[in-house]
Amino acid sequence: MIFEPEIETRPWAEQRAHDDPLYRDQVRHLFAHSRFFRDKLTSAGFATPEAVGGLDDIAALPLTEKDELRRSRSEAHPIGTHLAAPMESVVRIFSTSGTTGIPSYIPLTAGDLENWVRTSSRSYAASGVEAGQRIVTTYNAGPFVAGAALEAFPRLGLCHIPVGTGNTERLLAAIQLLKPQALACTPSYALHLAEVAQGRGLDLRASSVERILVAGEPGGGEPAMRAKLQEAWNARVTEAMGIGDISVSLWGECEHQQGMHFSGRGFVHFELIDPDTGAAVPVTDGARGELVLTHLQHRGAPLLRFRTRDHVVIHTEPCACGRTSPRVRCIGRTDDMLIVRGVNVFPSAVREVVNRFQPAVTGVISIRPKAKGVKQAPPLKVVVELAEGTAADDALRERIEHDIRATLVVSAAVHLVPAGTLPRSEYKSKLLDFSEATEPAPEA
Repeated sequence: MIFEPEIETRPWAEQRAHDDPLYRDQVRHLFAHSRFFRDKLTSAGFATPEAVGGLDDIAALPLTEKDELRRSRSEAHPIGTHLAAPMESVVRIFSTSGTTGIPSYIPLTAGDLENWVRTSSRSYAASGVEAGQRIVTTYNAGPFVAGAALEAFPRLGLCHIPVGTGNTERLLAAIQLLKPQALACTPSYALHLAEVAQGRGLDLRASSVERILVAGEPGGGEPAMRAKLQEAWNARVTEAMGIGDISVSLWGECEHQQGMHFSGRGFVHFELIDPDTGAAVPVTDGARGELVLTHLQHRGAPLLRFRTRDHVVIHTEPCACGRTSPRVRCIGRTDDMLIVRGVNVFPSAVREVVNRFQPAVTGVISIRPKAKGVKQAPPLKVVVELAEGTAADDALRERIEHDIRATLVVSAAVHLVPAGTLPRSEYKSKLLDFSEATEPAPEA
């Protein structure tokens, strides 16, 4: 099902012409209502909206960092000086976890919220769910932006069964009794559920679940992880991805499973940059870089050239589903990245290599850096959990170490542990564990 065919099948080459006037109007709104961006752009030499220009000139503007937004918050301005709408017009305020003691608040006007729901509806429709079906979800609505994504399900004509995080018993009961056709959760939780069910003698392959819509963390697009989930559930796995500051479920994968389609057409403009230099990277097939996002029709707290810290690979070749937007696969996040003797290493990439060794391993890993912080000296300690009934074997350990070195150009010290040793998650998996970090960070 394509939620908005006229928009989602429009030739991508025509998209900029549709978006450019929206962008120019968005810039005028920023100058008129956002103290943060008016000051930021003026300081960068752009004194008027006309000086900013259109989308063809966007790469000349300064990037926006999340820390800048945090620093603009205070008791007098709890949302931040990037608030660009009167509070009387705000209908929803979500929040994200803050690191400074002050939460990050995300205000939405009625129009902003509607755009978010439409974007999420496009994203989730791509998975192949159909009106009249039932979907059980494990995302907590609470204060978090996932609440807006969940509003897409009734918009698609689905019967929504919200269970929330940490309710494994209730979730398994809902699957057995209510027989939903779809499940929405993180990939690590879908794996955890499969292990719990297997331990109880429950055959999830015989359940009613035909589709698993995963989001919230990288992993659902890793070939070995996807294959394991599809085998355990006898269900098709598709990914979705968003970012709270911009829009939830901004990308959604179709049944052809060739990456997540951009679902924010007309609402958000995306760019690729080199994460080290900030230079623009052309959006071509196979291009890699960090996603940078700009609102096009946002009024509450619109953002301009926001650095997501999501590192992706782009796919632009035509998709058989008929959607014409580029697709992405998330490689990892800067927040989780380690630098081992000058080499950037994403924990999810290490897991992807380890997963090649299934069924000898469970796919659950823990990376244990020796030093606090990003920079690490080799070898990187990687704890790998063996599958049930598999004994630790030096040859297996050496093969995994060899593949990590050959694929990621980094030396690893693999430690094999019995099945069930490493903790499971009912939400997002934690691949990095700094509890053993006792050494000083290595010199650059």
